[in-house]
Amino acid sequence: MIVIIAAVAHNNALGKNNDLLWHLPKDFKRFKEITSGHYIIMGRKTFESFPKPLPNRTHVVISRQKNYHPEGCIVVENLEKAIAICPKGEDVFIIGGGEIYSQSIPLADQLDITRVHHSFDADVFFPKIDPKIWELSSETLNPKDEKHLFDYTFQTFVRRK
Repeated sequence: MIVIIAAVAHNNALGKNNDLLWHLPKDFKRFKEITSGHYIIMGRKTFESFPKPLPNRTHVVISRQKNYHPEGCIVVENLEKAIAICPKGEDVFIIGGGEIYSQSIPLADQLDITRVHHSFDADVFFPKIDPKIWELSSETLNPKDEKHLFDYTFQTFVRRK
Protein backbone atom coordinates (compact mmCIF):
# COMPACT_ATOMS: atom_id res chain seq x y z
CA MET A 1 0.00 0.00 0.00
CA ILE A 2 1.23 3.50 -0.84
CA VAL A 3 0.54 5.89 2.03
CA ILE A 4 1.08 9.64 1.97
CA ILE A 5 1.85 11.04 5.40
CA ALA A 6 1.89 14.80 5.97
CA ALA A 7 1.17 17.57 8.43
CA VAL A 8 -0.96 20.13 6.59
CA ALA A 9 -2.26 23.52 7.73
CA HIS A 10 -5.85 24.69 7.31
CA ASN A 11 -4.83 26.50 4.09
CA ASN A 12 -2.88 23.40 2.86
CA ALA A 13 0.46 24.98 3.82
CA LEU A 14 3.32 22.53 4.37
CA GLY A 15 6.39 24.68 4.91
CA LYS A 16 8.42 27.73 4.13
CA ASN A 17 12.12 28.07 3.29
CA ASN A 18 12.49 24.27 3.53
CA ASP A 19 11.33 24.24 7.15
CA LEU A 20 8.21 23.27 9.07
CA LEU A 21 5.81 25.97 10.21
CA TRP A 22 4.90 24.44 13.59
CA HIS A 23 6.21 22.11 16.27
CA LEU A 24 3.84 19.33 17.33
CA PRO A 25 5.62 16.67 19.44
CA LYS A 26 2.62 14.31 19.40
CA ASP A 27 2.62 14.45 15.58
CA PHE A 28 6.36 13.63 15.47
CA LYS A 29 5.69 10.64 17.75
CA ARG A 30 2.83 9.45 15.51
CA PHE A 31 5.01 9.85 12.40
CA LYS A 32 7.76 7.76 14.01
CA GLU A 33 5.33 5.03 15.09
CA ILE A 34 3.68 4.81 11.66
CA THR A 35 6.83 4.89 9.51
CA SER A 36 9.32 2.90 11.64
CA GLY A 37 10.53 -0.24 9.92
CA HIS A 38 9.30 0.90 6.50
CA TYR A 39 10.58 2.48 3.31
CA ILE A 40 10.07 6.24 3.21
CA ILE A 41 10.16 8.15 -0.08
CA MET A 42 11.00 11.83 -0.22
CA GLY A 43 12.48 14.55 -2.36
CA ARG A 44 16.03 15.77 -1.88
CA LYS A 45 15.02 19.01 -0.15
CA THR A 46 12.90 17.11 2.37
CA PHE A 47 15.78 14.77 3.11
CA GLU A 48 18.17 17.69 3.53
CA SER A 49 15.80 19.29 6.06
CA PHE A 50 16.60 16.44 8.51
CA PRO A 51 19.66 16.76 10.74
CA LYS A 52 20.48 13.11 9.89
CA PRO A 53 18.68 10.08 8.41
CA LEU A 54 15.73 8.95 10.49
CA PRO A 55 16.46 5.76 12.43
CA ASN A 56 14.88 2.39 11.60
CA ARG A 57 13.66 3.42 8.13
CA THR A 58 14.96 2.87 4.61
CA HIS A 59 15.34 6.27 2.94
CA VAL A 60 14.58 6.55 -0.77
CA VAL A 61 15.49 10.03 -2.00
CA ILE A 62 14.37 11.41 -5.35
CA SER A 63 16.92 13.73 -6.94
CA ARG A 64 17.85 14.82 -10.45
CA GLN A 65 21.42 15.55 -9.28
CA LYS A 66 23.69 12.93 -10.85
CA ASN A 67 26.36 12.91 -8.13
CA TYR A 68 24.00 13.01 -5.15
CA HIS A 69 24.70 10.05 -2.85
CA PRO A 70 23.97 10.79 0.83
CA GLU A 71 25.16 8.06 3.15
CA GLY A 72 22.53 5.52 4.15
CA CYS A 73 20.10 6.41 1.34
CA ILE A 74 18.93 4.95 -1.94
CA VAL A 75 18.84 7.71 -4.56
CA VAL A 76 16.69 7.51 -7.69
CA GLU A 77 15.73 10.10 -10.29
CA ASN A 78 11.91 9.80 -10.21
CA LEU A 79 8.89 8.65 -8.23
CA GLU A 80 8.22 5.61 -10.40
CA LYS A 81 11.72 4.24 -9.72
CA ALA A 82 11.37 5.05 -6.02
CA ILE A 83 8.18 3.01 -5.74
CA ALA A 84 9.58 0.19 -7.89
CA ILE A 85 12.55 -0.46 -5.58
CA CYS A 86 10.36 -0.78 -2.48
CA PRO A 87 9.33 -4.29 -1.36
CA LYS A 88 6.07 -5.48 -2.89
CA GLY A 89 3.25 -6.15 -0.43
CA GLU A 90 4.58 -3.77 2.22
CA ASP A 91 3.43 -0.28 3.17
CA VAL A 92 5.53 2.47 1.60
CA PHE A 93 5.33 6.02 2.94
CA ILE A 94 5.59 9.20 0.88
CA ILE A 95 6.82 11.92 3.25
CA GLY A 96 7.27 14.99 1.04
CA GLY A 97 7.81 17.57 -0.17
CA GLY A 98 5.12 19.40 -2.08
CA GLU A 99 6.14 18.31 -5.58
CA ILE A 100 6.46 14.66 -4.51
CA TYR A 101 3.04 14.82 -2.83
CA SER A 102 1.49 16.22 -6.03
CA GLN A 103 3.07 13.46 -8.13
CA SER A 104 2.15 10.67 -5.72
CA ILE A 105 -1.44 11.52 -4.74
CA PRO A 106 -2.88 9.85 -7.90
CA LEU A 107 -0.98 6.66 -6.95
CA ALA A 108 -1.69 6.60 -3.22
CA ASP A 109 -4.03 4.21 -1.45
CA GLN A 110 -4.25 6.14 1.81
CA LEU A 111 -3.56 9.60 3.24
CA ASP A 112 -2.47 9.99 6.87
CA ILE A 113 -2.87 13.71 7.49
CA THR A 114 -2.25 15.79 10.57
CA ARG A 115 -4.51 18.79 9.94
CA VAL A 116 -3.19 21.83 11.80
CA HIS A 117 -6.09 24.16 12.55
CA HIS A 118 -4.36 27.38 11.59
CA SER A 119 -3.40 29.10 8.33
CA PHE A 120 0.21 29.98 7.63
CA ASP A 121 2.26 31.99 5.17
CA ALA A 122 4.07 29.29 3.17
CA ASP A 123 5.89 28.57 -0.07
CA VAL A 124 5.01 24.84 -0.29
CA PHE A 125 1.46 23.46 -0.23
CA PHE A 126 -0.24 20.07 -0.11
CA PRO A 127 -2.52 19.19 -3.04
CA LYS A 128 -6.27 19.53 -2.55
CA ILE A 129 -7.89 16.40 -1.13
CA ASP A 130 -10.80 15.72 -3.49
CA PRO A 131 -13.79 14.27 -1.56
CA LYS A 132 -14.94 12.51 -4.75
CA ILE A 133 -11.72 10.47 -4.62
CA TRP A 134 -10.91 10.37 -0.89
CA GLU A 135 -13.16 9.24 1.96
CA LEU A 136 -12.38 10.28 5.53
CA SER A 137 -12.24 7.00 7.47
CA SER A 138 -11.11 8.26 10.88
CA GLU A 139 -10.19 11.43 12.72
CA THR A 140 -9.03 12.33 16.21
CA LEU A 141 -9.06 15.93 17.42
CA ASN A 142 -6.13 17.04 19.57
CA PRO A 143 -6.60 20.37 21.37
CA LYS A 144 -3.70 22.75 21.81
CA ASP A 145 -1.85 22.53 25.11
CA GLU A 146 1.43 23.65 26.69
CA LYS A 147 3.48 21.67 24.10
CA HIS A 148 1.23 22.26 21.08
CA LEU A 149 0.43 25.85 20.06
CA PHE A 150 -2.41 24.85 17.69
CA ASP A 151 -5.38 22.51 17.67
CA TYR A 152 -4.76 19.65 15.22
CA THR A 153 -6.57 16.55 14.00
CA PHE A 154 -5.17 13.20 12.93
CA GLN A 155 -7.10 12.19 9.80
CA THR A 156 -6.99 9.05 7.70
CA PHE A 157 -8.41 9.10 4.19
CA VAL A 158 -8.87 6.04 1.98
CA ARG A 159 -9.29 6.03 -1.76
CA ARG A 160 -12.93 5.51 -2.75
CA LYS A 161 -13.59 2.32 -4.72
